[in-house]
Amino acid sequence: MSARTPTPWPLVALFTAGYLAAYLLPTTVGRLDAGLPLSATGAGAVGSVLLLSSASAGFLLASRVDRFGPRALARAGLLLAAAGYGTAALSSALPLVVGGAIAGGFGSGTATTVAATGIAGRPDPHRVTTLGLFAVSGLAGALYLTIPHLGPGHGYPLAAIACTALLALSLTGRLPARTPAAHAVRAGAPLPHRRSGLLLAGAMLFWSLAQNSLWGVSGRIGLTQAGLTEVEVGAVFAAALGAGLLGTVGAGALGPRLGRALPIGLGTALIAGCIALSAAATGLTSFAAGETAWNAVYPVVLSYVIGLAASMDPRGRWAVLVGSASSLGTACGPLTGSVLSARAGYPAMGTVLAAGLLLVGVPMTLVALRARHTTQIVEIPVAEIPVAEIPVVDIPVTELPVVKTTLDGVPAQRGAYGTTPRRRTAATPAPGPVGV
Repeated sequence: MSARTPTPWPLVALFTAGYLAAYLLPTTVGRLDAGLPLSATGAGAVGSVLLLSSASAGFLLASRVDRFGPRALARAGLLLAAAGYGTAALSSALPLVVGGAIAGGFGSGTATTVAATGIAGRPDPHRVTTLGLFAVSGLAGALYLTIPHLGPGHGYPLAAIACTALLALSLTGRLPARTPAAHAVRAGAPLPHRRSGLLLAGAMLFWSLAQNSLWGVSGRIGLTQAGLTEVEVGAVFAAALGAGLLGTVGAGALGPRLGRALPIGLGTALIAGCIALSAAATGLTSFAAGETAWNAVYPVVLSYVIGLAASMDPRGRWAVLVGSASSLGTACGPLTGSVLSARAGYPAMGTVLAAGLLLVGVPMTLVALRARHTTQIVEIPVAEIPVAEIPVVDIPVTELPVVKTTLDGVPAQRGAYGTTPRRRTAATPAPGPVGV
């Protein structure tokens, strides 16, 4: 058995910087509502625009990482994220806040795209994904405990995302300047498993939409319906993300032992129940129970979905496209949650979202079951080795007399077996793809 490959910390840092904006969405949307002349629906719309910009980066750059190179693209994305979120954090003018959020979201999506492409090319994509989820959950939990004590204002969560992007920038020097040759050879290859990939991407859009519809308004549920203070809500979110750390560790320990279909299908059903419980919470106990159980299961399912998408294309295109579809659902989540809760109330919103999750969990499970029985063929390029020409020398042959010898008493061997041995001819195989 080969030794475990070293941990690609630059990819983990990119993953963390790219996903942090979505993890801090409740406090970001809540503080936009409180610190700027925005209604609750307007603040949700700003959060949706931020995440929509992040999703658009994935769709635009999914097949262009090879062209620009991982290092240059990661640096550009992180610099854009730092500049955009930093501008939004330092400004109180609404146009600058919205513009900075859009620019920062595109930078986050670029970082996530490079991370997803690199993770898909690793021999252990599930392990790297769980490390990234562990890092972003831990950082977001620490920020939920810290930000309420820093004072009011919309700038603190946005500044935290900008600083994280700058810290991740220091590790980009260890990323390759160009895509490895194994990926570059397949640059013109079509997307494999097109039907399953499209089905998974479509399901992930609604999967993320349902969850982030609640996540985007969870802060308001805790403050208004459950009657908690901002410090108490932050403590609940920190505890929930701490449970997410445990879930991530559990997912990493299990690895592929249970396959992907069972964690994805059963985990989605459990998440649906947690969403219904959290949306109907009227006190600290029910709110904390729903949020904690939900966040403990969410990263487990997400890690298996990302691993499933990565296994469908070693170049990482399905991983990027499925992740972008998830970001698109995440982007529509805050606005959808705000509209549903304003018209039907939080408990009814939770019931609708839970039912939708149960429906989209079916095609996701079917894709995981189908991928389990699919054998992937990896094309290994065969290098042409020049063959040196050997000069042919004519050697004169001297004719010798043929001497016939008769061996008495030795039976004929051919008649003993009743068969005539066939002449074997050696066939030289033509070079081509090798099935692994």
